[in-house]
Amino acid sequence: MLAFSLLVALLCPGVWGTDPKARRAEGEGSGGREGGVAEPWCPYKVLSEDGPGRLCFRSPALGFHCAPERCTAHRSPGRALLANVLRNGSVLLQWAWPADQQPPLRGFALSCSWEGAYTRFQCESVRLGAACRDYLLADPHGSVRYRLCLQPVLGDGDEPAAVAECVEFTVEPAGMRDIVVAMTAVGGSICVMLVLICLLVAYLTENLTPSSAKRGS
Repeated sequence: MLAFSLLVALLCPGVWGTDPKARRAEGEGSGGREGGVAEPWCPYKVLSEDGPGRLCFRSPALGFHCAPERCTAHRSPGRALLANVLRNGSVLLQWAWPADQQPPLRGFALSCSWEGAYTRFQCESVRLGAACRDYLLADPHGSVRYRLCLQPVLGDGDEPAAVAECVEFTVEPAGMRDIVVAMTAVGGSICVMLVLICLLVAYLTENLTPSSAKRGS
């Protein structure tokens, strides 16, 4: 059992909640674990063209809320899928789905594509368990227009249903984020310096002007 746990931890960076970006995403929300109660695991599989993919588990970001100063929210037209673009460059997806889904809900299929200079390229596809309600996109490219679509997998089949919730967003590049922070800090310092200079000039003009010049004026 211990050997299996170590193998899963090595193959799945986000398992057991050890992914630093996943932890930062949880930390930037307003909630989290309550009363030390164990959280349910979210099983998911990242599909690839070379094979069937690998099964991983992640701890859901319970109680996460997108704070405006640290996160930008993008919601799908149907309001069921939400993309929280965080300042650290990661994206936390959240969704809601009716509990009384008929036929029974078996899971979710998450497909991804991003728009390049001339065409739209496919990202990796993910299959998530029925208990999953969020997924962390840890390393998206900056300045790229992403389109993510979530489809339920219903009944006895493995194919997703035709209905899909899609959301589009762009992640600000890391270099641009640093430049904006630096410009904000420098701009604030320059404003303070300009105010001090104006006050100094006014003081010198008032106190060092010859008295004859004042009477003549």
